[in-house]
Amino acid sequence: QMVYPNFLDQKSREVIEYSSEYLLISVLHNLLQGECNPDLRLLGCSVLAPQCQKDKAIKPCRHVCENLKKNCLPAFDAIDMAWPYFLDCDRFFAGEEEGCFDPLAKLRGEVDAEEDLPSDLPATFIQFKHHSYSQMVSTLKKTASKCSHIATTYSIGRSFEGKDLFVIEFSTKPGHHELLKPEFKYIGNMHGNEVVGKELLIYLAQYLCSEYLLGNPRIQALINNTRIHLLPSLNPDGYELAAEEGAGYNGWVIGRQTAQNLDLNRNFPDLTSEAYRRAGIRGARLDHIPIPQSYWWGKVAPETKAVMKWLRSIPFVLSASLHGGELVVTYPYDYSRHPMEEKMFSPTPDEKVFKMLAKAYADAHPVISDRSELRCGGNFVKRGGIINGAEWYSFTGGMADFNYLHTNCFEITVEVGCEKFPLEEELFTIWHENKGALLNYMEMVHRGIKGIVSDKFGNPIKNARISVRGIQHDVTTAADGDYWRLLPPGTFIISAQAPGYSRVMKRVTIPARMKQAGRVDFVLRPVETWPNKLLRRSMEDAYDPHDPLELFDPHAQHGQPGARGGSSPGREKPWWWSYFSSLDLHKPLWLLKQR
Repeated sequence: QMVYPNFLDQKSREVIEYSSEYLLISVLHNLLQGECNPDLRLLGCSVLAPQCQKDKAIKPCRHVCENLKKNCLPAFDAIDMAWPYFLDCDRFFAGEEEGCFDPLAKLRGEVDAEEDLPSDLPATFIQFKHHSYSQMVSTLKKTASKCSHIATTYSIGRSFEGKDLFVIEFSTKPGHHELLKPEFKYIGNMHGNEVVGKELLIYLAQYLCSEYLLGNPRIQALINNTRIHLLPSLNPDGYELAAEEGAGYNGWVIGRQTAQNLDLNRNFPDLTSEAYRRAGIRGARLDHIPIPQSYWWGKVAPETKAVMKWLRSIPFVLSASLHGGELVVTYPYDYSRHPMEEKMFSPTPDEKVFKMLAKAYADAHPVISDRSELRCGGNFVKRGGIINGAEWYSFTGGMADFNYLHTNCFEITVEVGCEKFPLEEELFTIWHENKGALLNYMEMVHRGIKGIVSDKFGNPIKNARISVRGIQHDVTTAADGDYWRLLPPGTFIISAQAPGYSRVMKRVTIPARMKQAGRVDFVLRPVETWPNKLLRRSMEDAYDPHDPLELFDPHAQHGQPGARGGSSPGREKPWWWSYFSSLDLHKPLWLLKQR
């Protein structure tokens, strides 16, 4: 319910919808490249269409406005736009003591909360049910609170409709990277109608917490030696659409995509084509390939951008994305070596590593490893329940290929069940089928070698390359100089190198029974000249200071210098002024910064 006039003295819906204020709210998502969406839209609407009680308009809360202005003002500054006058926190907003409402409360999962359960339930109790978005958030927060010494929650960003992409983390130092401790992640519900992965990760979070508290030695060893990140739902908007159809509806379309109608597993940069192009070039690297600027000319989902920024901020080693509708484990490449071939074996340089990783999950899953063909996925039985992704079916823009080619992270895709949205009574059985495999796969992050690269004074060297002879794919050191290189058993020649330092080589043997990463440190000595120009160029590729993920402006006139956001000499109005060309006499001069 709302009343007229609103706080801007606009006296009808028609007046509001033809106003510059309303138009600004409509286009903010495009202008700010998705930043602060939909927070700013909701905040603006709370002024244009105020809530009312007993025929009296209720002002939105001032503290909500102030927090949002603090977080969003840099996005306005970046496009040379003034803060909108109707979001003046003192003029149109009220303090809590005056009686106000929070227009953003729904974004935080504060409605439809999980029902309170009896207090006498055992610590190991898990409710095997489908969780709404707010129930998921509530469960993860409660789990992190119960295990606050080893768990925390955080958001990597927002969905298009503004829901936090919520992560729960487990480690002995939550919120911090620890030297030589590998980083692991599981991602669920990338396709909104494939819900089993989402529920499995909610159950896994509860299981890890309770078993750690109960002294389970396997779980304690896992959390004490690994930093684990669980993102149950990458596509909460799509999940809501799928959930409207209800459990038991084995829908293959509704809810799969995001609110922008984008398939997230086709929305990442296509680096695989570039890897194929480079493969025949001697000395060229098939790793840390930069994102081409042309990628940003298309539609990039905020969920996709959030994952890419997440990958930049944490040195992940191993990952799996949980999908549904089949029983099989696939591994990169997912895009065929020949674009016209839809089913073509297309291995990465780390084919042996990926097969080892895929088998670690498949062999520990009683149904995937079952020899019976009387189930979905029966055509994978002779392969041991695993397959190269492109050999199954080829597609471009996948998340697993992007992980491998842009970062140090190795990611597989697990199809965890025949039904995409099973009935609740099936969830207990599905959890028990996957529990051992989920744990077994996490433990694989400790295979291979790890170490620290430093100079002769013990200072860590960031972005040094760790190379394995015969494998055309390097990993790089993190900010503290530590690295992890997943490898199968065998003997390898490992080298470390960095710009301005001499190359150091070591011979390493990894025994077949070795379950923990072997420690291999490198001390590099400075050199005055840099002999290998090709290597130098490929390393500079990866560390481009003009990072397109952070700096790209989708409104720029590509290829024309000086056409980025903001006013330039000989140009009276900034680039975004054209958005308001239809307003004639009511153009928003209040958005122009005073000079």
